Amino acid sequence: MRVFVAVEITDNTVLNSIEKIQTELKISGKPIEIHNMHFTLMFLGEVEEELIKRVQVQLQTLEFSAFDISFVGVGAFPKPKFPRIIWLGVEQGKEKLIQLAKNVEERLVPLGFSSDKPFSPHVTIFRIKNYAGDITDQISKYSGVGFGAQRVSSIKLKQSILTPKGPIYSDIVVINAK
Repeated sequence: MRVFVAVEITDNTVLNSIEKIQTELKISGKPIEIHNMHFTLMFLGEVEEELIKRVQVQLQTLEFSAFDISFVGVGAFPKPKFPRIIWLGVEQGKEKLIQLAKNVEERLVPLGFSSDKPFSPHVTIFRIKNYAGDITDQISKYSGVGFGAQRVSSIKLKQSILTPKGPIYSDIVVINAK
């Protein structure tokens, strides 16, 4: 089963802002469906069901307090001149999200999981398969723009089923803030 640990984007103001950006940006990429917006705290990949049960137990030992995050700016990975991912950034709450991702990883390292790169808080809003050209000018006008805020009060272990129309996500377990 393909799984990951995530914080979902649930605030309607933020989701509406993302939808608006997706229609404004003229990018030859695939916009991420609004109901799939999230931060991936840790991608686990293909995991056997028995191990998923152990992951759930470990995640349920996490203790964290709810906190607020604000969404500011649009960027691209690896860079705007050759974008593969277009993302929405985080301002307020960035350090708390980073710490939450570290805490998740600490719980899962004993089970054999580790991140291949440091967590960088962002929400993917487009994926680009083919060369889309330099989008520096298009995204620079959003560099300091705010897109709303939301409270982070839970994380989820999610299953991802890949289909030709895009991924289908479902919750395996929800861990609420204490």
